[in-house]
Amino acid sequence: MNRNIKLILQLSIIITVLFLSLLDVSKANPNIQNSIVKIYTTQTNPDYDNPWNTYRPESVSGTGCVISDNRILTNAHVVSNQTFIQVQSHGRPKRYNARVVAVSHETDLALITVDDLSFFQNLRALEIGELPEMQQEVIVYGFPIGGDTLSTTSGVISRIELQTYVHSGFKFLAAQIDAAVNPGNSGGPVMIGDQIVGVAMQSLSDSENIGYIVPTPVIKHFLDDLEDGHLDGFPEDGTFVQNMENPGLRSKYGLGDEQTGILVNAVFPGSPATGKIFPEDVILSIDGHKIAGDGTIANGPTGRIDLNHLIQMHQIGEPLKMEILRDGEIKQVEFNLTKAVGYFNLVDRDQYDKPPTYFIYGGLVFMPLTTNYLKTWGKDWKEDVPSYLLAKLYDYPSSEGEEVVILTNVFPASVNVGYHEYSEIIITAVNGNDIQNLKDLIKEIEKGRGQPFITFTDRDGNKIVLDRNQAEKELEGILEAYKIPSDRSLPSD
Repeated sequence: MNRNIKLILQLSIIITVLFLSLLDVSKANPNIQNSIVKIYTTQTNPDYDNPWNTYRPESVSGTGCVISDNRILTNAHVVSNQTFIQVQSHGRPKRYNARVVAVSHETDLALITVDDLSFFQNLRALEIGELPEMQQEVIVYGFPIGGDTLSTTSGVISRIELQTYVHSGFKFLAAQIDAAVNPGNSGGPVMIGDQIVGVAMQSLSDSENIGYIVPTPVIKHFLDDLEDGHLDGFPEDGTFVQNMENPGLRSKYGLGDEQTGILVNAVFPGSPATGKIFPEDVILSIDGHKIAGDGTIANGPTGRIDLNHLIQMHQIGEPLKMEILRDGEIKQVEFNLTKAVGYFNLVDRDQYDKPPTYFIYGGLVFMPLTTNYLKTWGKDWKEDVPSYLLAKLYDYPSSEGEEVVILTNVFPASVNVGYHEYSEIIITAVNGNDIQNLKDLIKEIEKGRGQPFITFTDRDGNKIVLDRNQAEKELEGILEAYKIPSDRSLPSD
């Protein structure tokens, strides 16, 4: 198997592959065109197969727009893993160096700026509007590849619901549009009149004229979060729930004819709901919004929407109120939302703007399992990844801080003879002590100083035993032989 196939991120630096769409320039607003910016990014992406290396730098382009305080709003995937950024405003020949101010990879949003304030002269800061209504007409602005001039495309809002954001793998509110948007429009503003109602984001694979935008409620949350100078993210409550549409299920948990809700099956370790919510509680409402048996709440003109949207629209640290049914009794509970989306994942979703985490001992390479690593199997990674690793992607941690530690590769040396072909092995213990994460693995190795052997145990109970003295003696030679600059790269926190 060749796992070194380079993953091409098919987002929208492209929104869709419609090069032949007609541009509806007549409906464009000439008063805002100078506020639309073309972004040129050099991206240097890490190689998760060889986590001490990076791929060759790539040049990509996208679109952004000027908003308040000399900031430019765009997509996170336009500037992810960036090493150099330049911007050019519509109708001007000069490019200016830019830098990142803040990034929300979860919601595919980013802010950049230009330190040379002359760039912003005579550029109008566009205002953020409200969530558009269904069937409302919008204009998408951007710089499609194949040219440098600004283009516009019109369409209508056809759906508003939670969708998976390709850049992060998380579900957030998104608006579907039928505007034909060319490659290179990523990050471009979606406008009604002179107000931003969304940011062009991604397309539906193998479908014509279906694109998705980050709508204003998500944009406003991102901007409001930054008001204190720190980006906290979007919260989640740390519970695992199921719908309650079946009559037998409703009857078992005491729901009356007029009552609806969702069943709590688990409260994750570290959840802010711990001690407030328990398995087999039925959540009837959140912040006064009644929850239907299908897990949705009423959402005005857009109809119904997944209850997670209501939770996500809180800021980190804000209280969440729930009405629950427990053992036939209705109770009111409240707790603060202290954890951000992604905290309760056993396997981290796509990571950006940070080097991969790894540790090498005795020529054995250990890493936490991440979506980035799984994607090294190539375009069809979900079909090609070993099933026992893919299953972990959908699991939840049994303890706070738990991650899946894998032996990814072995650099052949005298100390590891007999293990040279080992790879993709889940390690569960070191020297007989269970480990929860890579930090535990390193601690157990260091704690065992003075012992003659280091023993790694995999998920099936198999042992990998190394001579400690030999492993430490050969370390420098292994790193030098395989051109590896360091035996580890660990998170700073």
